Amino acid sequence: MKLFKYIFIFTCLCSVLSCSSDNDSSDDENPQNEDIYFPPINSDTWETKTIAELNWNESQLQPLLDFLEEKNSKSFMIVHNGKIVVEEYFNGHVNTTPWYWASAGKTLTTAVVGIAQDEGLIDINNKVSDYLGTGWTSATLDKENLITCKNLLSMDSGLDDTLGDDVSSANLQYVADAGSRWAYHNVYVKLQDVVATASNSTWDDYFELKLKDKIGMSGSWIDLGSLSVYWSNTRSMARFGLLTYANGNWETEQIIPEPYLNDATNTSQSINQAYGYLWWLNGKSTYHLPQTQFEFSGELIPNAPTDMYAALGKNDQKIYVVPSKKLVIIRMGESADDENFGLSDFDNELWAKINALIN
Repeated sequence: MKLFKYIFIFTCLCSVLSCSSDNDSSDDENPQNEDIYFPPINSDTWETKTIAELNWNESQLQPLLDFLEEKNSKSFMIVHNGKIVVEEYFNGHVNTTPWYWASAGKTLTTAVVGIAQDEGLIDINNKVSDYLGTGWTSATLDKENLITCKNLLSMDSGLDDTLGDDVSSANLQYVADAGSRWAYHNVYVKLQDVVATASNSTWDDYFELKLKDKIGMSGSWIDLGSLSVYWSNTRSMARFGLLTYANGNWETEQIIPEPYLNDATNTSQSINQAYGYLWWLNGKSTYHLPQTQFEFSGELIPNAPTDMYAALGKNDQKIYVVPSKKLVIIRMGESADDENFGLSDFDNELWAKINALIN
């Protein structure tokens, strides 16, 4: 009788272990549970996965693509956990054609500042004049010395945002104490000077060495007078989005420090809940927009997931990162409707179409 009992127990254990093994195998084959994929650095190879593998609604793909084409898009990508699911080009654009990032490229500056801080070259809590010297603004010395590198990342420098993109000293005029007023302003580019000075290099060289080359991006900064705008192909924008989605990691190398990136993609100051370090944040109860001091109620993009954060550039250049859905989504092109500074009604309309596909 005891022998029968032991055999019964042994059989049950074997059955449980077999089920556990089957479940583990099933999980390994489920694309929702796979490790993040990183495309090779010196290759055009980029692995893909199908809409069917993800159980998305394939009938909604063509309506999404038709909408994108109608809205003056040049390119569109959806990347799931590193692998390409959708990659389309429109209106004469091809996969090798460079296009401007506009203000979506601000987040490249965010990343490089984090790298420089991790290397001990700068501290974002230090005042900007520690690196650029005094007189980089036309504010009085006591007011200028209130402005830290973090204020430039957070857009709360207190400098006048109504005087255009020129960031010469004469054009950087005091309006309010740093930290007391949020205003979208081109003064953030002074961070590129901070990095160049602290690294005893040029901005372009440091950027290429520490970020661009490490993840296999193409492209370059184009000087447009008071503005330096990044141009690249669509896949390079997606590579940067993937780096950010992977918490600053690329394969085995931590490129952007994860704690810094976490700060960058969360509310950075007390005025505009929907702004981090040059990243826009969804899911907040209020937000501010460029060229206004008005506070709007509700989420930035109601149709988008609440954990989404985004790099938004003039005329609807977009990097959407959605950790909960393992997505990086890219849109490049002309303005979908009217000229804009980044956020537009197009964002919410586009996310309605994306939701129809992925849900």
